[in-house]
Amino acid sequence: MRALVIIATAALAIGCSKPNEAGEKTPEAADKKATAPTPKAAEPPPASATVPAATKSMFAALPAGEVANPKNPVTEEKIALGRMLYYDTRFSKNHDLSCNSCHDLARWGVDAEATSPGHKKQRGDRNSPTVYNAAGHIAQFWDGREPDVEAQAKGPVLNPVEMAMPDEGRVLETIKSMPEYVAAFQKAFPDDAEPVTYDNFGKAIGAFERRLLTPGRFDAFLKGDDDALTDAEKKGLNLFVSTGCTTCHTGAYLGGHMYQKAGLVKPWPNEKDIGRAKVTGNDAEKFFFKVPSLRNIAKTGPYFHDGSVASLPEAVKMMAEYQLGKQLGDEDTQAIVTFLEALTGELPTDYIAKPELPASTDQTPKPDPN
Repeated sequence: MRALVIIATAALAIGCSKPNEAGEKTPEAADKKATAPTPKAAEPPPASATVPAATKSMFAALPAGEVANPKNPVTEEKIALGRMLYYDTRFSKNHDLSCNSCHDLARWGVDAEATSPGHKKQRGDRNSPTVYNAAGHIAQFWDGREPDVEAQAKGPVLNPVEMAMPDEGRVLETIKSMPEYVAAFQKAFPDDAEPVTYDNFGKAIGAFERRLLTPGRFDAFLKGDDDALTDAEKKGLNLFVSTGCTTCHTGAYLGGHMYQKAGLVKPWPNEKDIGRAKVTGNDAEKFFFKVPSLRNIAKTGPYFHDGSVASLPEAVKMMAEYQLGKQLGDEDTQAIVTFLEALTGELPTDYIAKPELPASTDQTPKPDPN
């Protein structure tokens, strides 16, 4: 620092030199050009912007194409059928809700509500998570009560608070009332003696969801393109790791692969929902929930199982405090948020375009608002 002050003082003195009375420059002025500093070479990025190989190895790029399920091979026929079923409101009791109502594919697979409105505007007690990349998770729903997206797709349709169809029979009656749907089921499940089943309803939607992947710059970075992330994003990634976020958020989905207790080191502010213990009956799993994926997290708020936090920076601070026992300042919080924003991928706009749906017939059940 002292050397810099001396240099600056010398430069100031040189800059103030004047010609003498004869018009000749003083020696100090003559030397000015000779002593001018040469342009500096480009400096290497700071160490904080260099991501170690060990850090990269904690993550993985998203699968190419689809998340496979040997029990439900993905075919174009299943996808075409599943896409129609996903958007069709006639599989709700009052014909006013579809899968897309709560998991809007044009809005990153969510509805931006803390909890979603269902039949007769009823609301459940949990936030609707995004369907993008969900097929790769360990299980479905916050409490992991269903093993895969095929099983998950059947749940909301019969839930009285959600789409409220009275039973599987009404779903099948609705399908069979439209010849185009019957033909689509036959194409999608050609080896089945009876293609129109509720299990196949779930399989078709599941096949469609298995290609709802959103690769982006982070995947390019993991595959070797170091310039895919900015220095600020790399710094945020390093801080994400050093803070301890990778205790739960690793792998291709940065989550979705394990269960964890909400309030691991400090009791969670809201303990009304006992989480996975409600499914398993095991008190040791009270307040455990499936760890959410951080893919597209900047687009999928509000956050947590109850949708209680709208701000991503606030969510980051809460995770540090209640899960890791750390207090993050604003600067570190923003650095991590900058990295999380880099996890936003690309929506498959052509793939998610709403299809033309089969026409109703006289046999199609009518809407029921009751």
